[in-house]
Amino acid sequence: MRVYLVIVDESDEALIALQFAARRAAKTEGALHLLALVPPQPFNAFAGVQATIEEEARARAETLVTAAAGNLLSQGAKMPVISVRVGEDIKVVRKYLEEHPEVSALVLGAAREGGPGPLVAHFTGAGMAHMTCPVFVVPGGLDAEAIERLS
Repeated sequence: MRVYLVIVDESDEALIALQFAARRAAKTEGALHLLALVPPQPFNAFAGVQATIEEEARARAETLVTAAAGNLLSQGAKMPVISVRVGEDIKVVRKYLEEHPEVSALVLGAAREGGPGPLVAHFTGAGMAHMTCPVFVVPGGLDAEAIERLS
């Protein structure tokens, strides 16, 4: 079974990657893993404030990834594996891939305009040599019909 990993955040790029991966998983009888990243918070001298900031960031990420999973289920997809991790994005994705050798592809979305984001730049550039699976980069300008056709 093919497993597609999608990094979920509030960006249009994440949405297009999720749409592609969901269609691809449905057509290949595969599965989805949704990973929400919580960036490390800058150090704050007041531990209570620091803990509150980190908890709020984690709660936002959990809400976001759970909503994405709910949308997939409402469209008839299988329940995805949901993970929320705290840390630097590239390191977290690498560690996730190491822990989950069943992942068949990392699916990232490209911006509609401008240069690539940090994940696309890393995993299609210098980081590509160390990948354990292919990387799909879905162009940001695709509409739902094109995604359906290409998936």
